Amino acid sequence: MAGRIRSSDIEEVKSRTNIADIVGDHVSLKSAGVGSLKGLCPFHDERSPSFHVRPQLGFYHCFGCGESGDAISFLQKMDHVTFTDAVERLAQRVGFQLTYEDGEGPSDSTNRARLLAANAAAETFFQEQLATPGADPGRRFLGERGFDHIAAAKFGVGFAPKSWDALTKHLRSKGFTVEEITTAGLVSQGDRGVYDRFRGRLIWPIRDVTGQTIGFGARKLLDDDKGPKYLNTPETPVYHKAQVLYGLDLAKRDVSRSHRVVVVEGYTDVMACHLAGVTTAVATCGTSFGVDHIKTLRRVMGDDNVNGEVIFTFDPDAAGQKAAMRAFAEERRFSAQTYVAVAPDGLDPCDLRLNRGDDAVRRLVDNKEPMFEFVIRQTLASFDLETVEGRVGALRAAAPVIADIRDPSLRPGYTRVLARHLGVDLPEVQAAVSRAAKGSASAAADSRSRQGQGSGQATEVVERPASIRDLPRDPATRLERDALMAILQHPALAGRELVQRAMLTTFVNPTLAVVRDAIAASMDAFGTDAWFTRVSEMVPTPMVGVVQQLAVAPIPERSERDLTAYVSEITVALIDRELLRQSHELLGRLQRVDPKERESYRSLQRQLMALEGERRSLREG
Repeated sequence: MAGRIRSSDIEEVKSRTNIADIVGDHVSLKSAGVGSLKGLCPFHDERSPSFHVRPQLGFYHCFGCGESGDAISFLQKMDHVTFTDAVERLAQRVGFQLTYEDGEGPSDSTNRARLLAANAAAETFFQEQLATPGADPGRRFLGERGFDHIAAAKFGVGFAPKSWDALTKHLRSKGFTVEEITTAGLVSQGDRGVYDRFRGRLIWPIRDVTGQTIGFGARKLLDDDKGPKYLNTPETPVYHKAQVLYGLDLAKRDVSRSHRVVVVEGYTDVMACHLAGVTTAVATCGTSFGVDHIKTLRRVMGDDNVNGEVIFTFDPDAAGQKAAMRAFAEERRFSAQTYVAVAPDGLDPCDLRLNRGDDAVRRLVDNKEPMFEFVIRQTLASFDLETVEGRVGALRAAAPVIADIRDPSLRPGYTRVLARHLGVDLPEVQAAVSRAAKGSASAAADSRSRQGQGSGQATEVVERPASIRDLPRDPATRLERDALMAILQHPALAGRELVQRAMLTTFVNPTLAVVRDAIAASMDAFGTDAWFTRVSEMVPTPMVGVVQQLAVAPIPERSERDLTAYVSEITVALIDRELLRQSHELLGRLQRVDPKERESYRSLQRQLMALEGERRSLREG
């Protein structure tokens, strides 16, 4: 059994880990001010980024769904692993040797780490087999498609020998149990026991966005292979085909930079595109392009505006047209513009590169057309426009396509184009598009109603976590909020003495006053790595979320010089406000005192002068 990881080791791993690197494997992050990053939340679907990361604190928070935590909890939630697994993965990443308080070391149970290790060992085995004499069909297949050994190595292509249990025996010799390799989907169960799932096939490793091998895709090569043309790893604890995009580990950096992704249909198409210079190509793994794929791409792209591009390549045959219509049904989930690229003569990217060279693949992508144009054309092609019935049917089918065009300025133009194609009067087409738009809006409203009400039951009200965005917008509350943000995020720029004075001031907002008191009680940890954690521990549990939000909310300064001045000035403003309040109290008392009580009158005047001197000294710095 695994030992318990020492607390000091956990803290050391966290201190060595840059949370931006961990989150950045899954989410495209961009600057949200000095020391702050933001992106689309990986835990809920959203149009504009509300997910903030503060690397200096090692912390993230989403202002949309309320999810928050550190690098460890991020891995736990994203990859569905245990706390121990997450710590071990981070330790391995930063090259830190963990110490266990009891037991002998890391867990050897069939968990995510073991499944990934089994896949990695299988990948190495397959790659080594590609160089053996028995793999000649695989090498020939690659060569006939224009891929040499360098290309094969780049994409990790391997070969599964035509053997009942060659891989099974190899993995058993490496210490993996039958249970582990079965759970990883590397073997199947038969009457004679377990046997290799992939036999006599060319193998592509399927990797997640971080580059870890989570499954395999296998292509049939031999005539006596009675299985399907392509055979993939089944669903496992680490491989979920509806969420995986082949090649995303290689493409993610360029996808994030260019805000463009090219979706192709197969492994060899991804290889051809990347080798031809289209380095943003990805493909699904034995399943249709769906909602989970869109969510993954949107996070990696940073898809929060219309400037991005999602380009689909489809075969011009019936299956390709069907795939295009499925993609169009979901394209509104993107903020980016969607396009379709169809090669001349119906060639897929792999055949296009083989027959016409790398430049032809690049031209294919550059000569894309808007997806709705492609869909309109495909829709009209299925009707006989020479007959009245055909034209009426085509209008009914094409009007919803135009109604769904997201840019309203384009709809009138495409309405006229449709009228010309059909030979129908423009007002008739305009009316059909208008009816389609109303029908779509009504259907969406009904869907939302059904989702909210369930089977005739009352809508369940989900309580949203407390948010600093719900705080009053009066100047006093804004000053308190912004000062706490600055102090929590950049305590060193304010300085211990100034923060201590600021935390003795009176707060108008009771929620923020609780945070003020927690900071005052945590001054012994001021400026240390434990500063933020200590403050979080000092507030009541329902208030932890408020502290977390204050710690990641972007500060409105874009340079280090401006930030230093800002943190100091807003902390001073909090103290100055308190001094001004005290001055007003003294003035009131001074007005009420009997002038005959000269000593009391002079004492109040001296206090007023001292306060004014303190304010002047404070402002002068």
